Amino acid sequence: MSVPAVETRMDVALDRHIPMGVVRDTAAIIQRNLIAYRRVPQLLVFSTIQPVVFVVMFRYVFGGALSAALPPGVPYVDYLMPGIFVQTVVFGAIATAIGLATDMKSGLMERFHALPMARSAVLSGRTLADTVRNVFVVALMMAVGFLVGWRVHTDVWGLLAGAGLVVLFGFSMSWLFATVGLAVGDPETAQAASFPVLAPLVFASSAFVPVETMPEWLQTFAEHQPVSVTASAVRALTLGGPAAGDVIASIVWSVGLIAIFGTISVRLYRRAV
Repeated sequence: MSVPAVETRMDVALDRHIPMGVVRDTAAIIQRNLIAYRRVPQLLVFSTIQPVVFVVMFRYVFGGALSAALPPGVPYVDYLMPGIFVQTVVFGAIATAIGLATDMKSGLMERFHALPMARSAVLSGRTLADTVRNVFVVALMMAVGFLVGWRVHTDVWGLLAGAGLVVLFGFSMSWLFATVGLAVGDPETAQAASFPVLAPLVFASSAFVPVETMPEWLQTFAEHQPVSVTASAVRALTLGGPAAGDVIASIVWSVGLIAIFGTISVRLYRRAV
């Protein structure tokens, strides 16, 4: 009676080292993280309220004052929405830091480590689940944008390419904030530690205003940092004009961030478990 059980454990152990085992375990972790939104829908509702508030506030409160800084013929709402898309995925990535820190503090990671599953599935499943959430939130924000007057001046392919860049950038931000969550290991500390990281990225950028309106000493950073580059690429894809340089720069930033913070996150995860 014990032989089949031993064979089953060996099969499972071997399965950890083949791609299908990794895919299966990652899918299970993605499902586990997404179920949380179904059981506690308030998590998704409140994560979408903040970007909607930003749209309304900047569109109708600050838009009149900020329009004067834009090139002639560019409505502020068309300039604003690409920045809102990028800002949304950056803020949303905090959930990755808090989620991983919560799993560490609760001891769930040690239980995952004791199971016959691929160790990489814990991190890849978390970041991919947050990417699925980003797809939903970006689609929702596009609908909100159309309601407040945002228009695409190119074509549907430009819109889809812009959305793809935002989702890829959100995936890279998930790895950055996964590093923050694993480094601090406490959900409340992870939330507090995330703000100093995201604040300069979002607010010292071209997400809401042109960098030319900023002090000269800040313009170089604001123009070349990843949030500005990605927002500029999405604007070029939806407003028209040369887009190749900004698109390539955005992809390079995203892939580079994934490579750097993915490596750091894996090392922190191995040290934690």
